[in-house]
Amino acid sequence: MRVTVTADKAGTARGDILVGPYSAGRVTGQTGALINDDSGDPVWFRPLPSTTLQNTDVKVQTYHDARRGRAQPVLTWWQGSIALPPWYTNLPPGAPEPGGCYYIYDRHLRLLKTVFAHHGYYPDQHEFTLTRRGTALFIASKPVPMDLTPYGGRKNGSIENSEIQEVDLATGRLLFSWNALEHLDPADSEEPAPNSSSPGEVWDPFHLNSVDEGPDGRLLISARNMWAIYDVARRSGRIRYQIGGRKSDFAFGPQADFSWQHDARYRPGNRISLFDNGCCHLPDGAPAQVSHGLILSLDLPERKATVDRAYYHQPPLESPTQGNTQVLGNGNAFIGWGQSPYYSEYAPEGNSQGSASRNLLYEAKLPGSDISYRAFRNRWIGTPDYPPSAAARAHGGGNVVYASWNGSTQTRAWRVLAGSDPHSLSVVVRHAPRSGFETAVTTKSPGPYFQVKALNARGRVLGTSRVVTLPGHGRRGRP
Repeated sequence: MRVTVTADKAGTARGDILVGPYSAGRVTGQTGALINDDSGDPVWFRPLPSTTLQNTDVKVQTYHDARRGRAQPVLTWWQGSIALPPWYTNLPPGAPEPGGCYYIYDRHLRLLKTVFAHHGYYPDQHEFTLTRRGTALFIASKPVPMDLTPYGGRKNGSIENSEIQEVDLATGRLLFSWNALEHLDPADSEEPAPNSSSPGEVWDPFHLNSVDEGPDGRLLISARNMWAIYDVARRSGRIRYQIGGRKSDFAFGPQADFSWQHDARYRPGNRISLFDNGCCHLPDGAPAQVSHGLILSLDLPERKATVDRAYYHQPPLESPTQGNTQVLGNGNAFIGWGQSPYYSEYAPEGNSQGSASRNLLYEAKLPGSDISYRAFRNRWIGTPDYPPSAAARAHGGGNVVYASWNGSTQTRAWRVLAGSDPHSLSVVVRHAPRSGFETAVTTKSPGPYFQVKALNARGRVLGTSRVVTLPGHGRRGRP
């Protein structure tokens, strides 16, 4: 999975880039969980065996092991099948098919935990957040039979309902749930109910796509198809206030309103961030907009929302679905453009629709029609518990040895050993700088047995490959 870097300027935040590439059409390459560096080269890729499987929400989090009283950085993601044409038959487009789950991997790229939903709901690809309490907070969904005639639909219809669930990671026990249908009115949806001419179609009036926990325990919940974000009191489940939608408690300043939004997050100083998809399938008379990252300032006493920062793309993008706005440690904003195949980083000041190229620091494009539900820049140290890989072949008057280590973030150089006996190898290249995911090292040694050692920045050996041979010379892959 290769990306094309189109902008790379000074001032970007530290860290690698995490995405889950897939496509609603024909995938270029493989689906899976991917970490890239700023050059676009892969650092780690975990490919999936079928293009009908996807990974989403690939990111670095902190796993708090309550039993052992310690915390560690981990990789997390959702894995499953998204209901996308032509594969789905029973759920609204973008809904999770049955059989998905969440994964937690440690820095050695070993599976720590697999997390499932409760109440017969399917783990949803939109959100999976680890808390300091040793729990996981996520969205789960399932179709529920319902009379849709009050909403203009069929009597024997079905609705795609969602729950916010929290489970204890040590025991898998459900600790908390918040049911959308118990708190939201489907009549407020911007997604019309299917009528009798579309039998079997499941209505998706809410489409919850993010949940964030505030420092005081409150929850910020985004419902895409309601065009609304809800501040929820955790203990009672009561909606404290609604931002956007048909029953908004807030008035909006210029350019502050949003539609089909994703990724609502609390920010310091009574602010929230979100990705405003802002386009496509708008009701008659609604003004056309373009997708952008957005930070809103909330005047709580006056119930007014105004634009604090915005992040537009040049040229303008229309992303009907997906996307996120990540605020980085240095104040920069990292934007995943969802259904558009880009991810970008901007200086903190952002820009406007009329000056969308201003403050752009970094950008890359996924190949073909590939997209990623979200994109993140995170700092991550990967130390795989499996060895580096090596291969060798004749070239010209010598040989070329290829060295790589999928997932190692600390490898800076390679040492090459060779010999006529696989049990008695000597160093033929002491220090070859790493040059991308796979490094090609030329040597005049005839071999035919070769081995590589990964070196860190101080020249210390991090890992050793198996012994490999030139094609046509004995057994390959001997330890």
